[in-house]
Amino acid sequence: MHDQPIDREATRSLTRLRPRLAVTFAEERAADPTAWDAFTARLETHFPALFGPMLRLYGGRYDFFYYLERSLELAARSWLVRPVALRALDEEREADPAWFHSEQMMGAVCYVDLFAKNLAGLRERISYLRELGITYLHLMPLFLAPEGNSDGGYAISDYRQVDPHLGTMDQLADLATDLRTNGISLVLDFVFNHTSDEHPWARQAIAKPDDEDANAYLMFPDRTLPDAYERTLRDIFPDQRPGSFTWRPDAARWVWTTFNSFQWDLNYANPEVCHRMAE
Repeated sequence: MHDQPIDREATRSLTRLRPRLAVTFAEERAADPTAWDAFTARLETHFPALFGPMLRLYGGRYDFFYYLERSLELAARSWLVRPVALRALDEEREADPAWFHSEQMMGAVCYVDLFAKNLAGLRERISYLRELGITYLHLMPLFLAPEGNSDGGYAISDYRQVDPHLGTMDQLADLATDLRTNGISLVLDFVFNHTSDEHPWARQAIAKPDDEDANAYLMFPDRTLPDAYERTLRDIFPDQRPGSFTWRPDAARWVWTTFNSFQWDLNYANPEVCHRMAE
């Protein structure tokens, strides 16, 4: 299969998958045929860009087609609940794919607490951002992270909760809407290469290190593989924390921790990790 052109395999796979998607989303298609037609049109255009990398990463697995189909189901569900205003913005940006290269774009980056204390305070400063000419606001990590071992918010323990000191997910959604109304694109610093060791996946891996769900991380029963890897790995914080692996006696495993002992590297060789993070 890998010797044949990727686009041919993509076309063949999509031809097989589209009828299955139509059955899965029969009720949604009937309720909003316009939205479904828009999704399938986008799917036709962008599927090769999804299929190619997934094939290279997971094509040798027995369950590749299963994860490919789950990815399309996830995309469909996300599209069908996407607000109409955001769909319109999608179309506008697709008509001008280099929109973010415009000389009229002006970016700013900040930590919410240092700039405005919390999300409510940030909403109150939107007029100030407009006066500065800001059209692109990048917020540093704001999701739930452990007190003390947060690494400035980069050790995330829950991707579905905002740090309560900053606000709530509803407030974040309201902020995004207000910024967009004022011509400002909101960008979040989304940390996807590791999680906090307090993330539910990590806690589950500690409780059941031999369970399939522990494959969300890279864990080893002894130093054989960690020693082999560390012959060529570069220490990120050599003075504060040398080495790239941490022994966890509560799991009797060495865990790959590139940055800090409390930041566990995610295992993207496992397609379930890729799918969960896409969610």
